[in-house]
Amino acid sequence: MMSQRELNRVEVLAQVDDGRLTVDNAANLLELTRRQVFRLLKRYRQDGAAAIRHKARGKPPKIASIMPNGVKRCR
Repeated sequence: MMSQRELNRVEVLAQVDDGRLTVDNAANLLELTRRQVFRLLKRYRQDGAAAIRHKARGKPPKIASIMPNGVKRCR
């Protein structure tokens, strides 16, 4: 399942890939830099829409494996 933000990214990247939208316009719509759009577009072209999904989805945070059991973080 993709978030609304990820679905929006896929839609915009598909339009860039089809030539219906420029990289500059995509960067403005997604509030990213041109470089970030090119990076996402490369992943999109290689692996499709699944490549846009956040890579850490479903994984436990790394801090959980470092902290001993029973220790809580101070805030």
